[in-house]
Amino acid sequence: MMQHQLAIQARFCPEILERILRVTRHRGFQVSALNMDHATDSDNVSIELTVTSQRSVNLLFSQLMKLVDVAGVEIQHKEAQLISA
Repeated sequence: MMQHQLAIQARFCPEILERILRVTRHRGFQVSALNMDHATDSDNVSIELTVTSQRSVNLLFSQLMKLVDVAGVEIQHKEAQLISA
């Protein structure tokens, strides 16, 4: 399995996290870690998402960029291999 870390910038709305997680699951990725930071004086939210999959992370990247409330997605760590027992 490959592990990938994504940094997502989005407009804060109640359903944004649900949409991101649904797209992630539908594209065949498992969430390993999630960190979300919302500044009280801002309409934006920063989400750090770590996912694992055999699939290319570019598939997930392109689908997340299509979401209306997502302003940007950056692939931070690419192609880190996980060894499973």
